[in-house]
Amino acid sequence: MEKPIYLDYNATTPIDSEVIDAMTPFIKEHFGNPSSSHYYGQITKKAVDKARKQVANFLNCSTNEIIFTSGGTESNNFAIKGTAFALIKKGNHIITSKIEHPSVLETCKFLEAKGFEITYMPVNETGLVNIIDVERAIKPSTILITIMHSNNETGSIQPIEQISELVKKHDIVFHTDAVQSAGKIPINTDKLGVDLLSIAGHKIYAPKGIGALYIKQGIVLEKLIHGAGQEGKRRAGTENVLEIVGLGMACEIALRDFDKNVSNMKLTRDRLYNKLREKISYIRLNCDLENCLPNTLNISIKDINSNQLIDKIKNHLAVSSGAACHSGMTEVSYVLKALNVLDEWAKGTLRFSTGKMTTIDEIDNAADIIINNF
Repeated sequence: MEKPIYLDYNATTPIDSEVIDAMTPFIKEHFGNPSSSHYYGQITKKAVDKARKQVANFLNCSTNEIIFTSGGTESNNFAIKGTAFALIKKGNHIITSKIEHPSVLETCKFLEAKGFEITYMPVNETGLVNIIDVERAIKPSTILITIMHSNNETGSIQPIEQISELVKKHDIVFHTDAVQSAGKIPINTDKLGVDLLSIAGHKIYAPKGIGALYIKQGIVLEKLIHGAGQEGKRRAGTENVLEIVGLGMACEIALRDFDKNVSNMKLTRDRLYNKLREKISYIRLNCDLENCLPNTLNISIKDINSNQLIDKIKNHLAVSSGAACHSGMTEVSYVLKALNVLDEWAKGTLRFSTGKMTTIDEIDNAADIIINNF
């Protein structure tokens, strides 16, 4: 049986062949501990240093502003908890949005239980926060604002640069979760004006289990992991050299091939949308495509159950639903709830996400599969 067409690149990506090639020597030959001063350790230390430079080039920052983590979830946890506990004597108020990734929302809930005050900003029907609302939410006790760069479900892109200008008027740390943005829209830490920024390897054709956190020079975080002095004494533990090399190479490729990849993702995304709306009458876009990740298409088809549709086509097409099914009950995504999408639409939500490897033939076949089965 042929493998299903894969249109779920926002969930994860395959590892790029060039990334595999870069990693292979560190599986077969180079095993040294980067903290060791001898020959074996120096080879892996140089590899880690090279990867750090590749990531820094990708994000347009200094190498000493990059630390490696186990992925986006750890990066978000470190940014938020690290700031909260470092600045607890200054204040206890944090601002975020209702549509953040669970690694942000659950971290904020944890901090609430520890006595911090969290303001969860609403979003409009296209998933954007209102900058005026953010400004009104700021208090003398506000120490951190954490707003995602782009949403993993709808693809909506937040006005991070404008929020940054607002934050500069106050002495507040600004973090953005850019995990879903990497490789799809430009990420320039200087232009964005953020203090902290998270990325994850498996969203940009690197392995799972590796990520990075940009920490602007001068920002102090309370450590999450205690031990030896790795990562500039900010994250203890022997470095995951193999996957750090993979992340570095993936960042180099993403920067090198950015225009080509974005063009293909947008071309295939738009083709899929146009084909679907030609044949399906009751279809709703859950994002403004002019302010959306170029690869992401989140649609709702009225009065269908997307989980049942996905189950029906799963041997032919891999996509995500906008609703979870628990014990026969359909639970609509909290992101769609925040967008005030009515249940008769929300329960029929599908998220398609194209990748740099997606072909026109795959898109045409995927459209036919949806149209013939919904």
